[in-house]
Amino acid sequence: MSTGGGTRTRRLAARYGRYLEEFSVGDVYEHFPGRTITEADNIQMSLLTMNQHPLHCDAAYAATTEFGRPLVNSGLSLAVVLGITVADVSGKAVANLGWKEINLTGPVFCGDTLRAESQVLDVRPSRSRPGHGIVTVQTRAVNQHGTPVMDFIRSCLVPSQSASIGHGGSET
Repeated sequence: MSTGGGTRTRRLAARYGRYLEEFSVGDVYEHFPGRTITEADNIQMSLLTMNQHPLHCDAAYAATTEFGRPLVNSGLSLAVVLGITVADVSGKAVANLGWKEINLTGPVFCGDTLRAESQVLDVRPSRSRPGHGIVTVQTRAVNQHGTPVMDFIRSCLVPSQSASIGHGGSET
């Protein structure tokens, strides 16, 4: 596109996800942004999932526990951390294939801000789906104090760039 002054404007599409060829074993993605979990988030997730444990929704009960206040529903913590990773890890994925070794290593409280990073553990071609591969990462999450709260390993099915041409992928 040209402007009146003879200068050329470059238009660049936002980047979301990676193709198989863009992953290398050992790479570490520092995900951005983090996410602060609110009390409303915690109550809504607990209601949606029918998790009625009073440690998540009854401040008076939670005050009598070793934590002294409500804990964030661990399903919400996992979902938030997973979501934080999508733009870097699975934004172009066809499917998540599974999670394993999900470890809840520290409590998460309302008001905590979670941050995460993922390290690529394995990249291999799919044996059953030509033009695709399986990417396995280990994700670690911390709160705003840098205290570890969670880690897990997950695998997803990612298309190669050549398999994506003509199917919504880029040719560059």
